[in-house]
Amino acid sequence: MANRQINLQNITMKEILIAMRRLGGQVTRREISSDIRDNSTAISEQEVDKIKVSKKTGNKYKPFDYTLNYAVIYLVRTGYLAEDGHQVELTKKGRKVDLDTFDPEKDVRPFLEDNDSQELKKKNLAEIDSAKETTDEDTEEDQWRQDLLDALMKMSPKKFELFCRGLLTKMGIDVDKTIGVNYVADGGLDGFGYVRSNDYRTTRVALQAKRWQSNVPAPEIDKFRGAMDKYNAEFGIFITNSDFTRGAIKTARQGTRIITLIDGEEICDLVAKYNYYVEPVTTYRLKSFYTEKD
Repeated sequence: MANRQINLQNITMKEILIAMRRLGGQVTRREISSDIRDNSTAISEQEVDKIKVSKKTGNKYKPFDYTLNYAVIYLVRTGYLAEDGHQVELTKKGRKVDLDTFDPEKDVRPFLEDNDSQELKKKNLAEIDSAKETTDEDTEEDQWRQDLLDALMKMSPKKFELFCRGLLTKMGIDVDKTIGVNYVADGGLDGFGYVRSNDYRTTRVALQAKRWQSNVPAPEIDKFRGAMDKYNAEFGIFITNSDFTRGAIKTARQGTRIITLIDGEEICDLVAKYNYYVEPVTTYRLKSFYTEKD
């Protein structure tokens, strides 16, 4: 088990550097994780999406979040990355390293496990503890997101329709008064609306919202494209409380009319952005100053 975790951390370190170069070099951990999930050839989407339930709190969490945080702190400690709050950025060393030859087992771990320096070892352990605290804090802060997604799954069809109508309105979509948004037998919504841009151009948009336990596969995107043809829509928006498979993401980007995919994480972002039946709560956590013994 330990060897598997170390191997996954090593793979993740390299994938972090690849993802950060692809994203421009300054991103959040969530953006790194999302990019790895969608694009990595070394880490599967199933590995990133895996969810467990904490025996201590009963809350759901993703083990990969811990793996990612440890990998980030190791790269920070060895000079490949720098941290600025919740942002992570590539250093000159991180930008210039040859990823074809980069090997975390040789280029990172020996500097973390230098037992000749007790002070360095203590610093490493402190930073590793800090990485775990960051993950725990992020998990606590993000618990409302999981609560929201759980609530959406439990909603009655009528209430889910109301939620979707409201969110679409907040997004600036004028739902067609005749076609509108209708609940369908497979647990989703089909709809049609209009988006007006700043230059007074109105665009026809097909809408679909589906509640899924698993990730939405590519065939569902193909079926939705057929609905777009029916209404002669210029583009489409597909919303789900879960996520989309890599195949679905690829399918949505093909053809002359791109389909915008909104997953559960983005639903949470939109709900927070528009304060849609939520309210922000400010809280404080004590830093280690209050608990450390001098």
